[in-house]
Amino acid sequence: MGVIELSWWQLAMAASLVVLLSLCIYLARLGLAGSLLLAAARTAVQLALVGLVLEALFSVGSLPWVALMGGVMLLLAGREVMARQQRRLRGGWSFGIGTAAMFVSAFSVTVLTLVAVIGPTPWYEPQYAIPLLGMLLGNTMTGVALGLDRLTEGLWAQRQLVENRLMLGEPWSRACGGIRREAMRSGLMPIINSMAAAGIVSLPGMMTGQILSGTAPALAVKYQILIMFAIAAGTGFGAFLAVSIASRRLFDGRERLRLDRLGSGRGR
Repeated sequence: MGVIELSWWQLAMAASLVVLLSLCIYLARLGLAGSLLLAAARTAVQLALVGLVLEALFSVGSLPWVALMGGVMLLLAGREVMARQQRRLRGGWSFGIGTAAMFVSAFSVTVLTLVAVIGPTPWYEPQYAIPLLGMLLGNTMTGVALGLDRLTEGLWAQRQLVENRLMLGEPWSRACGGIRREAMRSGLMPIINSMAAAGIVSLPGMMTGQILSGTAPALAVKYQILIMFAIAAGTGFGAFLAVSIASRRLFDGRERLRLDRLGSGRGR
């Protein structure tokens, strides 16, 4: 069975549902109608542009262009991590820590999956590399952002408790141990919930897309299991690195809590 083509007017029918929802929100005075419409418009424009870029990239298929695309995606993800924090580290540390953690985790897991598991020829085949990296970066970005936000907010809210434990002689790692655990838990919870509900409560997006495009369900399931495990590894390592580096940054060499290294962010 072939893929059923979608025309622009059919997409417009789907968009009308979002417009109808925004109208209901506006009439209910919930204050989210504008944000919903803006997000829908951004989705359409961004995905349309990405489609054009990917078509050009697939036709070229060279490693430098794939690496450039991956670098741009990484930098944008790092910016999103920084923007989602209520209290961010000063001096660009939030951007640097988030970007570095995602580079080490998401890129490493992507390359390992391409080379050792999927094995396309060449290994950087854009058809596999870019979608896989995009899924890992998107989920790792969420985990890193949640972990950093929970860490900084927790240290700010419990600063007196942490400082009291430091004065009692505890090392910084133990003084903020509970906050670090909560930060890691916050970063990992979305992917844990997704894996727990996959196939029972919901069909994951990649699997659904493959089935709609005509892929055999058995093959789609194998790819989805691979992607879920890769996302879990990338998100876990990324959140662990980000929380570890950021928590160390908030204590100096004399093991004093340095909340002066935190600024304020607008958050989202």
